[in-house]
Amino acid sequence: MQLTKVNRSIRVDGAFKRLLLFVSLGLIVLLLCFLWSLIALSFPAIQRFGLSFLWSMDWDPVREQFGALPFLVGTLSTSFLALLISLPFAFAVAVFLGVYYPHGTASTLLRYTIELIAAVPSVIYGFWGLAVLLPMVRSMQTSLHISPAGYGIFSASLVLAIMIIPYAASLGASMMLMVPAHLKEAAYALGATKWEMIQYVVIPYTRSGLFAGVLLSLGRALGETMAVTMLIGNTALLPKSIFDTGTTMASVIANELGEANKTVYTAALIELGLVLFVVTIVINILGKKIIKMAS
Repeated sequence: MQLTKVNRSIRVDGAFKRLLLFVSLGLIVLLLCFLWSLIALSFPAIQRFGLSFLWSMDWDPVREQFGALPFLVGTLSTSFLALLISLPFAFAVAVFLGVYYPHGTASTLLRYTIELIAAVPSVIYGFWGLAVLLPMVRSMQTSLHISPAGYGIFSASLVLAIMIIPYAASLGASMMLMVPAHLKEAAYALGATKWEMIQYVVIPYTRSGLFAGVLLSLGRALGETMAVTMLIGNTALLPKSIFDTGTTMASVIANELGEANKTVYTAALIELGLVLFVVTIVINILGKKIIKMAS
């Protein structure tokens, strides 16, 4: 009887491993299919413009001249600026939930709030930005003697920062809750204050997890479309400052794909999607390497 149970357990374990392998291979095939589809559909633009598509600043559908540089700069500038703005708040929330108040009414309320922020559709953030944020940005620009347009990289980054805070905060708080209690107690026994315990025990122990949360937030920011489209100004120009208008690769695809009536025009928009796909993969690969080095 006991031998029969062992054999059955071995067969179930083997079947489960084969299922996991099948699912993993399926995901890899799906990723390759995405990449192949983007390359195939954008091939007319790749064939015509080559690598110059990446650094050309022209975007003229009438003359069929297309370049990705303004959109690439707009995507990276809004994403990294949003990440820079959101990190202090995400870290503060993670420390609050993971160290100071891991349990209780305040912790539960804040967790529900974070989950709600993550669940709100991006178009709602866009409407909120138009109604509330733009007047505030215009007032700030007027006080700084800047043309008070309101729309631009800065406004889009502010809304994007609010949208990505829950990702880094939630993962950071979960990692901090996993820090062994005996390490914290040892730090207190040596006379460390709570902040010193966080600085010398919690942060080093959760460093790789915190960076993974940052990477997750950045990936979310790179692909955001609606809220950024509504606030960035949507001009195919290279921004010279964070208060200039611009656009992102996702925004220009959403705005112009429906009116693309020529093969090269459509292929150029799809090639923007290919560039965004490659940029996301490269950033994730670099992030994984940094996480391995930090762990």
